[in-house]
Amino acid sequence: MTLHKDIMLDFARDARTGLNEAIFCSGKTVGHIEEILRQVAAREAHVLLTRLSPEQHQLLPGALRARIDYEPVSRTGFFGGRHESAAAGRIAVVAAGTSDAAVAREAARTLGYYGESPAEITDVGVAGLWRLLERIEEIRRTRVVIAVAGMDAALPTVIGGLVSAPVIGVPTSVGYGVAEGGQTALKAMLASCAPGLTVTNIDNGYGAACAALRILRSTS
Repeated sequence: MTLHKDIMLDFARDARTGLNEAIFCSGKTVGHIEEILRQVAAREAHVLLTRLSPEQHQLLPGALRARIDYEPVSRTGFFGGRHESAAAGRIAVVAAGTSDAAVAREAARTLGYYGESPAEITDVGVAGLWRLLERIEEIRRTRVVIAVAGMDAALPTVIGGLVSAPVIGVPTSVGYGVAEGGQTALKAMLASCAPGLTVTNIDNGYGAACAALRILRSTS
């Protein structure tokens, strides 16, 4: 079976859901990614690439690589452009520490692909609560908050008690020992006493951004 017959892209997803198909690149061969991009280019479409490693990116043919707006921190790429710009500052992406930056940037870049310009606030974990309080008024001005945290993952609960906007918690796999690769952070967020907190899977900045976009669009 030829490679292209193994790949069936969902070009109608945007019309159904408002979010076009994203390409999760982890586990894919460079050949598969190359064929996907050629199909997207043939449709004169654009696509978001997630978990695209620097090694995968570097091994793509130069002509395709030149069309990718790539960021190695988030491991995301925009192929063929992005959606039109929306109003700035409607969403805040708040990270507890710089160790959470990759996941926070995946969320921010996904939002950027869809034309949003989120407020990005990093290193405001609750171990130094004053850092969060210095930025809380900025966070309160946004309509949706994505809170990214590992270890004990207290940040979304604290934010959930300080703002009225929807808060989406993203547990990260950051932490020692009993942090268990993000399991402790996930369970802490799920057990939060802040009512209405929404929680994504571990390290799922992309999913948090999509949830934030759905919330915005449902209230516009």
